[in-house]
Amino acid sequence: MPRRVPPERRKEIVIATAVLFDVDGTLVDSNYLHVHAWQRAFRELDRDVASWRVHRAIGMGSGKLLAELLGQADADELGSRLEDLHRRFYLETAELLRPFDQAAALIRVIAGHGVRVLLATSAGPDELDLQRKALDVDDVVAGIVAGDDVEATKPDPEPVYAALERAGTEPADTIFVGDSVWDVLAATKAGVRTVAVLSGGVGAAELTEAGAIATYDDAEALLDGLDQSPLAELFT
Repeated sequence: MPRRVPPERRKEIVIATAVLFDVDGTLVDSNYLHVHAWQRAFRELDRDVASWRVHRAIGMGSGKLLAELLGQADADELGSRLEDLHRRFYLETAELLRPFDQAAALIRVIAGHGVRVLLATSAGPDELDLQRKALDVDDVVAGIVAGDDVEATKPDPEPVYAALERAGTEPADTIFVGDSVWDVLAATKAGVRTVAVLSGGVGAAELTEAGAIATYDDAEALLDGLDQSPLAELFT
C-alpha cells in the first residue's frame, strides 16, 4: 500500500502528461553496487569513508558526491581518478545488475496510456548502456537525459529541466519518480511533484520530508497500486 502524505501537505492535483524516472535505485537494483565501487575507489587512493555515508550521497552527481564525502579540495585533486576507478569497479559488477521486479512493466503500462516516459539519470555512457540493456524498454521511452547532457547534477534541478524540455511538458504537467532525497529536491526545485520508492534504501519519512507526495516500496508496489496512485491522474 502507498504511504500517502496528508492531504493538507499536497499541492493541488493537475493533469500530467509525462513521467520522469530516475534509474539507479528506482528501476534497477544498483545503489549498493555503486556504494561498493566507490568504497574500492576511495581505498585505492587511501581515503577512508564509511559505507553509510557513501550510501546517503548516492543519487548526487559524482562531483557533488565527492565534495560531500571528501571536501572540495580532495574532490578537485582526486576527482577524475576516483571517477575512473569507480567506473571500472562498477563495470566489474555488471553481471549483478538487475531491474527491480516489474520495473519494465511499470514503464510499459504508463507508456501504454499515452503518457510520455523519460529516463533521467546521472549515469555516464557505459553505465547508461548497462541500464538500458537491463530494462529493455527503449521502444517505449520517449527520451533519456544522462549525466553527459547537463553541467549541473542532482540535487540541482538542471537534469529535471532538461528532461522537461525533451518531454515537451510544463512542470505542473509532469511527475518525477525517484528513490533519493536528491531526486526529490531536484524535482521540487523544478516545480515537479515526486512519487518516491524505497528501493534505493532511503526511508519514507525522509523522502516525505524532502517533499515527496507519496511513497511506495518499489516499482512493483507502484504498479500494483497504480490506479490509486498520483500517477493515475495521467490516464484521465
